[in-house]
Amino acid sequence: MLTHSEENYLKAIYHLSLIEDNGVSTNAIAQKMNTKASSVTDMIKKLSEKGFMNYQKYQGVSLTKEGKMTAKMVIRKHRLWEVFLVEKLDFSWDEVHIVAEELEHIKSEKLINKLDAFLGFPKEDPHGDPIPNAKGEVFISEKFLLNEMDANQICICVGVKDTSSEFLQYLDRQNIALGKTIIIKSKESFDNSMVIEVNNVELMISNKIANNILVKKQ
Repeated sequence: MLTHSEENYLKAIYHLSLIEDNGVSTNAIAQKMNTKASSVTDMIKKLSEKGFMNYQKYQGVSLTKEGKMTAKMVIRKHRLWEVFLVEKLDFSWDEVHIVAEELEHIKSEKLINKLDAFLGFPKEDPHGDPIPNAKGEVFISEKFLLNEMDANQICICVGVKDTSSEFLQYLDRQNIALGKTIIIKSKESFDNSMVIEVNNVELMISNKIANNILVKKQ
């Protein structure tokens, strides 16, 4: 039985492994977990002894097959709970992360599988991130940044790159959410700012905003 802290480390290392070509460094883990490198070293030793990761000096950390699967199941629980909180309990998408951080440590596999079925086997969470299925399989759909779209294109909001509360609250105020149709009315060549239409309302957004909204083409 893993502790909450051990599960959090596996999840963090899994996420870091998606952007690291080689092993994940101790410093990267420490930064991700907001802790000291010495604490990371102690945890790496514990998880290595339990068979969840491999560590080689100067080559960093990599998860074993069991470690990857365990990390994916924690992520699966987290993202399913986020869907439940948003769709069934009307939480806003900037509120769900902290609550899901607690719920992701529930151990009942039966509960999570029933939750998945109850929600209709969603493929993505409220932020557009893929949800691993019960076998640990992850299906990633093709997405683009809104600022990559041209004038007169029509697209659907499918996620965000920036998941900070400030950004998500901004999107809520603009009525931009997952599944919303976005029409690019015009695009300024000088700074790539855009005039877009959402729910028959036009608004201007900066390139910074457009660079943090993920869409799929319609």
